Amino acid sequence: MTYRWPRCPVVVVCIDGGDPAYFEQAGRDGIIPNVERFMAQGFGAVADGIVPSLTNPNNLSIVTGSPPAVHGISGNYFLDPDTGDAVMMNDPEFVRSESLLAEFSQRGARVVAITAKDKLRRQLGRGINVAGGSMNFSSERADQCTRETNGIEQVLDLVGWPLPDVYSAELSLFVLEAGIKLLERDRPELMYLSLTDYIQHKYAPGTPEINDFYARLDDAFGRLAALGAVVGITADHGMNDKSRPDGSPNVIYLQDALDGEFGAGRTRVILPITDPYVVHHGSLGGFARVYCYDGVTSEAVIRVTRELPGIEAVYDKAAVCAAFDLPPDREGDVAVSSTADTAIGTSEAAHDLSAIQGFRLRSHGGISERRVPFILSAPLNEAYAARAAGGTLQSYEIFDYAINGVVV
Repeated sequence: MTYRWPRCPVVVVCIDGGDPAYFEQAGRDGIIPNVERFMAQGFGAVADGIVPSLTNPNNLSIVTGSPPAVHGISGNYFLDPDTGDAVMMNDPEFVRSESLLAEFSQRGARVVAITAKDKLRRQLGRGINVAGGSMNFSSERADQCTRETNGIEQVLDLVGWPLPDVYSAELSLFVLEAGIKLLERDRPELMYLSLTDYIQHKYAPGTPEINDFYARLDDAFGRLAALGAVVGITADHGMNDKSRPDGSPNVIYLQDALDGEFGAGRTRVILPITDPYVVHHGSLGGFARVYCYDGVTSEAVIRVTRELPGIEAVYDKAAVCAAFDLPPDREGDVAVSSTADTAIGTSEAAHDLSAIQGFRLRSHGGISERRVPFILSAPLNEAYAARAAGGTLQSYEIFDYAINGVVV
């Protein structure tokens, strides 16, 4: 992909967990006038995100303009084939390609990358030239920023907010407020603002908490556009209710099911949604990887898993990599995606669900959560309008469209 030099500041916002249903309901409730104006006067559609529909794979795809088969990040966890250990893929060393943020910053552009949670900040900031005036920081650790590491200091003074709690709407809103202040002050060529999905994990479209949050998002989007930026809005994944009618989590414990069929220790289930923030989802998502041992075959696991309730699709390694552009060396022997209303766990005893009590389980990870918004504040030129009309948009094309495809 070749990107032209931006003709004005370009700001792409990734609403973590921003299922299209949130904007649809917010539009009906009349609380997103700026986004509605963008869609009417600019461009609005629904795109496909990366499967598994998780934060890290999709954010890395957005900033590299490529699928995981290129950049290498296919989940929060994978099983290291050399050691057999489950490894968290948060370190920049796991990224296999450069981001357009890094490439632009190395060529003299001022680039700003702000994340809500620090777990993503280092990967998105890989290669960004902070010594040359670019910035990379998280709202989670905004009080710890240094010019040497982040390209900026005294972020709390800049924003005028206290440090937000990691489990709050303010963690995301701080990202946007910091972006607005930096756009006003420094006029960076490119800005990437990545939010967190705590609120969407807890609340459905149309609830008072969501309506307040989306009204505040819309206000921020309007202020970014008013400062002269082309604003692109997408999400890393959608979000679905995965609870029973009585409110309890609707979970299939895949490791328990496979142990019952093949015996303990002959398969291993890895949930790539797993991360330290268990209050969000209790490590229950819509996608699982299965590794086979002691003569258990992929075919046998596929046969058993397909018969389980709440399973939408099951693939062997070659098939899932071909279907979703995933790196084979970081894939399991079998990949499993659940239906929209079902979550996948490992063993029932392994999940502590106390942190999500009092809320219906809302989560993501499977094929049913791949659909995301794709919105631009400016209209498309003729070539990109034809391209958008000719096939399914991919969320990782958002920078291409925002930089190369708009009329400004």
